[in-house]
Amino acid sequence: MQRAELDAYLDQYLDVAKFRDYCPNGLQVEGKAAVMRIVTGVTASLALIERAIEARADAVLVHHGYFWRGEDPRIVGIKRSRIARLLEHDLNLYAFHLPLDAHVEVGNNVALARTLGLMVEGRSGENDLVFYGRTDTPLTLADLAARVEQRLVRAPLVIGDTDRAIERVAWCTGAAQGYLEEAVRLGVDAYITGEASEQTVHLARESGVAFIGAGHHATERYGIQALGAHLAGRFGLEHVHIDDPNPV
Repeated sequence: MQRAELDAYLDQYLDVAKFRDYCPNGLQVEGKAAVMRIVTGVTASLALIERAIEARADAVLVHHGYFWRGEDPRIVGIKRSRIARLLEHDLNLYAFHLPLDAHVEVGNNVALARTLGLMVEGRSGENDLVFYGRTDTPLTLADLAARVEQRLVRAPLVIGDTDRAIERVAWCTGAAQGYLEEAVRLGVDAYITGEASEQTVHLARESGVAFIGAGHHATERYGIQALGAHLAGRFGLEHVHIDDPNPV
């Protein structure tokens, strides 16, 4: 398909205009006009770009791209090295941050719910980024933590009584520890996100809402894969997902 057609479809499908984000969403680096093979990954690291070049991709789609608010805007150093490789190989780079977190079909939060067996009942918080619902079966906090570790292949940080029964859960992928207060307001038993801050531990202990920090990268692997699969199915594109492991 033509890049312009892909641009228009992604902007509409992910409702990009709805979000005030920390970075530009959509096409960030322009490459070739025709797109047949796409590579998806969480972050547009140099390692991912090199593997996309090896895979002979026409476009790379990521959750974490470039040009973040407040960063040095100059194209120097590491940023220059990454962008140079994209330009040398005429490789398109697309990035979708909050629009991918929030999407109800291929978003990070709904994809994490499918992975962990969480039943979505509603959404809350800024941009409706906090999802909440119930576990598919009765679990203790220890059971839920074990499921997270087994399915995300990463040992989570767990704050709370591991014998506690967990039924109602809220979650938001990535660095969303700041939404723990929203989870407390929702009256859930546990909150799942990617990272924790120092104050997160105290809030979890004092509120009684158990906290699971399952990893920023680990919780955000699934939305971009789902988006790639969606595009492959709808437009007949070749799709390869490449995981560049990250312990955070």
